[in-house]
Amino acid sequence: MTAAPEDPAFDLPLTTEPMEAKSAESLPDDPDAWQYEPKWDGFRCLAFKSGGDVDLRAKSGKPLGRFFPEVVAMLAELPVERFVIDGELVIEIEGHLSFDALQMRLHPAASRILKLSNETPARLVLFDMLVTPDGKQFLDEPLTARRKALDAFGKKHAMPGRLIISPFTRDLDQAKRWLDDFGEGATDGVVAKRLDGGYQCGERAMIKVKRLRTADCVVGGFRYESKSREVGSLLLGLYDDDGKLNHVGFTSTITDDERPELTKRLEALRKAPGFSGKAPGGPSRWSTERSGEWEPLRPELVVEVRFDHVTGDRFRHGTKLLRWRPDKAPKQCTMEQMTPPPAEVGVRR
Repeated sequence: MTAAPEDPAFDLPLTTEPMEAKSAESLPDDPDAWQYEPKWDGFRCLAFKSGGDVDLRAKSGKPLGRFFPEVVAMLAELPVERFVIDGELVIEIEGHLSFDALQMRLHPAASRILKLSNETPARLVLFDMLVTPDGKQFLDEPLTARRKALDAFGKKHAMPGRLIISPFTRDLDQAKRWLDDFGEGATDGVVAKRLDGGYQCGERAMIKVKRLRTADCVVGGFRYESKSREVGSLLLGLYDDDGKLNHVGFTSTITDDERPELTKRLEALRKAPGFSGKAPGGPSRWSTERSGEWEPLRPELVVEVRFDHVTGDRFRHGTKLLRWRPDKAPKQCTMEQMTPPPAEVGVRR
């Protein structure tokens, strides 16, 4: 059963905010003070249980239970009366975590959600304990105590492929190997938590370092800046197995100094269609009203960009322009670059 938002049965209010992380370029170099954990690519989730009531809450505070009925049922069946645990909802498909599969769950039709929950069941990866099964609030306890309680919980109740305790290390070299070696099929970086720190709800008290990858992309088009006739963003493409150039994202990290000359260079290359496969759509959540319009280019220019996530054969976020690649043939820029390597951190534990 999923509790109503006003249900007072839980030991912490359903409005409890999860502790968050601030981004950094590198991990803190003091393993005596920090613990390192994989950063999972899923939906952050606080799981509440009290008696027969179970509630799942997103980082935004919105209820998630109706979208993941298999997880609610699993937690309800655990032979423990209460807890509040911090974790991540993930879905693994063919050895890789699928953010697309998670987003598909946010559907208004209960029948569709039920079908997906049977076909691609979600797992809950746990990494912090806020209220223990005996009802003790652990918010003010140091991470060392919270992790000990979580490990004890996992030893009794973890289920392979369903309810998983996230690994951790206090070895900085191991954490760096996670950053360097782990494929996006498992995680997308590393989170560092202070060993002596309490659980600071809603505060960015952790440090996250994301794993970033690079790709060589064809510039298949561009958009002008809003209220300007200078380039605002480059539209990026990759070739598929059929030789079609598909739009996969954009980059807008162009300095003001280089805009005038770059604009002239791009305007000299204007030619339809730009993309022979999937083409850019209209305005996006990043764009202005005018940026729905774009200029097609001859597929001659290649850039190397840095990206973090891929969702549905596209870069989920904007990319960072690293350098131009005049040494690279456009036809060498293929979709294979977006294929994640095999996962080394499995979610079947």
